This record gives sequence, structure tokens and C-alpha cells, in this order.
Amino acid sequence: MLDTVPLQSRFLDHAEHYARWSGLAIGIAAAQQLVAMDSGDIAMPLVFAITAFGLCAVGGVLLGDALTLRPQEAVRTASLAPRLVRDQVPPRMAPLVLLQAASLVTLLLIGAATASSDPGQKGRAGGVMTVTCEGIRTSLGPWPGLYYSGPMFAALAVATPVCVWALRRITHGPGEQQQRRDRAWAITGAWGLLVSSQVLLVALMIFVALTEKACAGPLGAAAIVVLCPLSLLGLFTFGWSLVTVVAPRAVDDEAPGEGNSDDA
Repeated sequence: MLDTVPLQSRFLDHAEHYARWSGLAIGIAAAQQLVAMDSGDIAMPLVFAITAFGLCAVGGVLLGDALTLRPQEAVRTASLAPRLVRDQVPPRMAPLVLLQAASLVTLLLIGAATASSDPGQKGRAGGVMTVTCEGIRTSLGPWPGLYYSGPMFAALAVATPVCVWALRRITHGPGEQQQRRDRAWAITGAWGLLVSSQVLLVALMIFVALTEKACAGPLGAAAIVVLCPLSLLGLFTFGWSLVTVVAPRAVDDEAPGEGNSDDA
């Protein structure tokens, strides 16, 4: 009789990888379907697609973390030093992701405060920004007001506390230091995918709205200057986050001299 235990063990050993990759694949497929859906609004399908991709990436990583096998050593050692979440996440990239999250929330709040209703589109309150151009009231859009920012806020409100809870569970749970590091970095990368993709979308919406007509004025030009470095940072973070979700050990974000002490 064939022994199936080694095959099952090998599958369980890599189950977290399969879950993470499946989450990305499902997110890409869902995004493609949402972008292609029939809609009179070109921006809302993009909002749904980006949001669905980020949530699928987060869900896949969380499922993979739940499937991760914990070591079953007969003897376990413990460090006297308390474990902190900030010691498990990427020391350089985590602050950048938090900075982008703060920038995203700021942009969405500004967009909601400056948005207005489009008189030509019923049911889209908060989807444009109204300005005065040569004495004529003009609507600039699509604008990240409440009409578009609602799904983004909802995604952040769902994914952020779940990821924080998972990081705390990893930090204070059993496992080797390298295993905790990989799991924490994967979750940080998944959340980074959600945040950076939304930052890029909001920056694109604002850029298109302000450059559509020559009505933005000096304030619009200043906004574009601020959005350029934020967009470049978003592109970099998106790439790093994607690689981290696929293979956490393929990225290096630790300062020289930092070691992995095994305090499992």
C-alpha cells in the first residue's frame, strides 16, 4: 500500500503559498470581470476592480496564514523580551505603507469635502467637483467624492482591523522567528497591495479631473505636483507588496546586522 502521509505533509507544508497565490489569481480574475462590466460610468468599474483585487489578496494571505503548520517541538524555548508587532513587520516598508494609508484617507476626505452632485447624472452625488471657469460653473470628474470613495473606505474598514488582529496573533503565537517573519511580511504586503492600488487610482482620478479642462488654477497645479511623488511611491510599494505576497523571503527589508533570534 502506498504511503500517502508524505504527500499530504508536502501539500500542507505549502498550503499557505497556494492560498496566497490563489487569492491573487482570484483577485485578478474578479478585477477583469468588474472592469468589463457594462456601466455608463468609466470610473466606478475601476473602483470596484481595484477594491476587489485588494480584498482578494488580503483574503488569500489570511487564509494561507490560517493554514500554516505550527512547529510541534517537544521542547520549546521562550525569550524574556516581550514580542512587539513592530518587530515582526518590515522595518522600512511598513512606515511607507502607513504613510500611504494616511495619504489615501486624507485624499478621500478632501475629495468628499470638495465633491458636489453632477446635475446631469442622477444618483451620483459626490462624483464631481464644481469649479468656476471663466464665469461658468463647470463640473470636473470623475472626482473621488463619497460616490467613489464609499467602496474604498469600506474595504479599508474591513481589511485593516483584520490584518492588525492577524499580526497580533502571529506576534504572540507559537512558531519560529523566521516563520513569524514570513507570515507577518505577507500580511503587510497584502495590506500594502490594497492601499497602494487605491492610492494610484485616487491619484489618477484627481489628475484626470484637474487636467481635463484648464480650470483647476494654481491650486490644481499644486495638487498635481504633490500627487506625482505620491504616485511614484505607490508604484514602488505596489511592486514590493506584490513580490512580498508571492514570496516573502524574496525581499529584504532588514537593516544590516539585524538577526533572526529564535525565540519560539
